[in-house]
Amino acid sequence: MTVDADAIVIGAGPAGLTAAYCLAKEGRSVIVIERDPLYVGGISRTVDYKGFLFDIGGHRFFSKSKEVVALWQEILPDDFIERPRLSRIYYNGKFFSYPLKAFEALLKLGVFTSAACLLSYAYAKIFPVGQARTFHEWVRNQFGERLFQIFFKTYTEKVWGMSCDEISADWAAQRIKGLDLAAAVVNGLRRSLRLARKRSGAHNVGADTVKTLIESFQYPRKGPGMMWQAAAHKITARGGRILMGHDLAAIEYDADRQHWRVEAVDIGGRREIYTARHVVSSAPLRELVERIKPTPISLLHARALRYRDFLTVALMVRKGELFPDNWIYIHDPSVQVGRVQNFRSWSPEMVPDGMSCLGLEYFCFEGDGLWNAADGDLIALAKKEAAKIGLVLPDDVVDACVVRQAKAYPVYDESYRDNVATIRRDLEGSYPTLHVVGRNGMHRYNNQDHAMMTAMLTVRNILAGERIYDVWNVNEDAEYHEAGGAGVRDALDSVRLVPEKVAADRAA
Repeated sequence: MTVDADAIVIGAGPAGLTAAYCLAKEGRSVIVIERDPLYVGGISRTVDYKGFLFDIGGHRFFSKSKEVVALWQEILPDDFIERPRLSRIYYNGKFFSYPLKAFEALLKLGVFTSAACLLSYAYAKIFPVGQARTFHEWVRNQFGERLFQIFFKTYTEKVWGMSCDEISADWAAQRIKGLDLAAAVVNGLRRSLRLARKRSGAHNVGADTVKTLIESFQYPRKGPGMMWQAAAHKITARGGRILMGHDLAAIEYDADRQHWRVEAVDIGGRREIYTARHVVSSAPLRELVERIKPTPISLLHARALRYRDFLTVALMVRKGELFPDNWIYIHDPSVQVGRVQNFRSWSPEMVPDGMSCLGLEYFCFEGDGLWNAADGDLIALAKKEAAKIGLVLPDDVVDACVVRQAKAYPVYDESYRDNVATIRRDLEGSYPTLHVVGRNGMHRYNNQDHAMMTAMLTVRNILAGERIYDVWNVNEDAEYHEAGGAGVRDALDSVRLVPEKVAADRAA
């Protein structure tokens, strides 16, 4: 039997390229299909606009997994710089350090509001909501109702475009697990009193550190796109192929020949057919299921999955220094912008000398009024809102551009868990050589390092010829999610499938 490759990888984002790179290193032939005609890296790409470089969302490089850090260094050994981590929250016309500084927060919120927050926190601990189902209930239990209203509700509803009472508690448990008010206050006191020890090499975070509280991180000097361009180069150097501007049209498994037939359409509309023993998909789970032939029984569940999109308005500013933050969370409901990136603070090499570049991020749904607005209108809105917040005057903006990002975030609504579980059972039961990885591939809002680890473990499964590791536990298992140092081995054991469980899964 002749096939074109050992594996076809769908999507050239962090998960897809990690899978392709690890396979190519082991001498396996690989073909990567990527929709974007220019950029690899997916949402972690770096856009180049007239010499201004900027991310789609901003991506810190830190991980508690030594294996992920080692892979970053292997792919991009000489281009990391260490950057201070500084972010703030804009609320009620004031800027709050994040992570919080206890005395600063007390002063800016006022004694009465601060006291009310502490009383609300105490009440929540004494009278918690049993079996919290929603984001609102989970955060209320963890921080109290008053802090939920001040520091969680507005920003979260901007991001998701839905009420916090409609968002699953899974979202909170995954994204802010390990951070509680007591830990934040203790850390804030240490920071306020300048007792916090500075860490070196913070790209590999200590096991006792909550990721939200790190004070520095590693970053490619010209943005995260450097990492994925280097990965793509190394893949092709080892004989792999990366097909840019190719969209997945159909995917079909030939049980008799035991290989996959993948149909792709290039940017000119020409259809191409490729075959492989394995398919690794980081494409949105909904899109993957819709393209499988014959139609999977889980199609309706896949079509029920939802995504949140967003766009970045990049403002080029005629000033070299605006503010030191990497980014600012905008909790004020009087403006539509949700977050502001300051790309010079990510790396000075991303912006020409004497200039700055701000990325104002607007969360939306593909096809809604904001998404469909003309670029000129979006730029005018961004300039107006940046001035209202007090970041930059409109006359200082000398150029601007708009970048839209579809399916940036998988939505954690009340039905997503059941839908994903049904799709997973269907695909794993029917197609043992089809592997889903990464954020959109698994409909999991994971970080870049978690997406990479799902790909690394998937490659181990492919090389072993069986499912040794359960990649779905990369995000669900708290010990893996936050494991570091010596905990990495325990973390891998936590996602390893025991033989009895593998047998049971196959029998089911």
